[in-house]
Amino acid sequence: MAHITEVVGTYSELVAQVALIANGYKVSSPAMAEPYDLKAEDPLTGTEYKIQVKTIRKRGDRRNELVVYATNGSGASYEKSDVDLFIGVLGGEGEVPRVFMFENRSIKEYWATEAKASERWVELPIWLNRDAYNKNEAEAV
Repeated sequence: MAHITEVVGTYSELVAQVALIANGYKVSSPAMAEPYDLKAEDPLTGTEYKIQVKTIRKRGDRRNELVVYATNGSGASYEKSDVDLFIGVLGGEGEVPRVFMFENRSIKEYWATEAKASERWVELPIWLNRDAYNKNEAEAV
């Protein structure tokens, strides 16, 4: 049986993929170990981004502020050459997950209050945005 940390990490990665696909991104994951978890192509610009997915934690000792611990397995921050964007997934037991995307600034922690998270970070809804696909199909014709 998988350890709970592995389950939570896999869950966050899958929710991140759902949010990206729902918003028109083309998503792939590497077959070999890489510093990033996903690659995603922006539906508007065609730019490809390397994305590291993290689970957002609520810090009880900091008035439940949201924190993303953005370190690799050795405890170092991610270099901008390795990861372009982070996706943080927030969702506890029985909650609909929320997905936030933000730029890698090569720091170890990213913070926001839950009220300000949507202002500081880009929130990606997880429901299917058919308009993102209809627009792309219309442009292709």
